[in-house]
Order: sequence, then C-alpha cells, then structure tokens
Amino acid sequence: MSNLSYRRHRFPVEIIQHAVWLYFRFPLSFRDIEGMLAERGIDVSYETVRRWSVKFGLAYARRLRRSHPSADVRWHLDEMFVSINGKTMYPWRAVDCEGEVLDVLVQSRRNKKAALKLMRKLFKAQGFAPTLVVTDKLPSYRAALETLGMKRIHITGG
Repeated sequence: MSNLSYRRHRFPVEIIQHAVWLYFRFPLSFRDIEGMLAERGIDVSYETVRRWSVKFGLAYARRLRRSHPSADVRWHLDEMFVSINGKTMYPWRAVDCEGEVLDVLVQSRRNKKAALKLMRKLFKAQGFAPTLVVTDKLPSYRAALETLGMKRIHITGG
C-alpha cells in the first residue's frame, strides 16, 4: 500500500482504512458505517465512505489476497440442492481441509460435465492440483477425475 496516497484527506489513515475494511468485510451499507463511526465520535458522511471505498478498496483487496495463505492440498467437493425461481439448481462447492471455501459454482445439472467445469475452474483459480480429493458417492466426480487423470487421488466419503 505504499503507492497509495492519503494526502489531502481530512481523516487519519487508520480511520479511512477501518471504514473501508468495515464496508468490504461485513454486509454493511455506507450509511451503516457512517452511523458506526458517529457512535465513536467521528463525523463522516456516507458519501465520503463511498469515495474511500472506490479509491482504496481494490488496493486493500489485492494486499489481503497476497497475504492470504494459499489453499491446502486436500480438497473436499460436494453439491447441494436449492430451488431458484422454482427450478432445482445444484451449487457445487469446493472446500479445503481447513474449511476455507475455495469456490462455488451453480449448475442446473449433476453430471460429469458440471463436475469437470468445477474442477477446471478450481485448477485455474488455485494454480495447482490437489494431492487428495474427498467427495461423496456421486458418480460424476469419479468420471470427471478419471477424465483429468486424477483417479488415484480420489476418496469417497460416507
């Protein structure tokens, strides 16, 4: 963040950083943050918080992403059933062994093609292949992992 300039800002750097962090970390509106800061005696408008978020938010996110540890090499894959506008959809989810959600992909099908799409998206996002993949007994996972040549690292859970 050394390339960020806080010159010509009325508030200290710590207040700006805290307001932007609150906005991006929690589901709060700019007015909520304005109120939270007002409770602490800091008189700032919601429009100022919005401008700070636009100006500094992306840089903060990049910094956090770089400092965040990479995913573990053991992945757990599962899918769920949800109804969206009356249609059954399947959110496919990938989680590492420490519980960190790696990715979520919503599909209309539970087949090999959907499983392959999730796996390829994961490989692209994570930049490496796992050493172990734990799934439920859905045959789509087995077929997708066979296609990718990763059948040997596949374990089905209960």
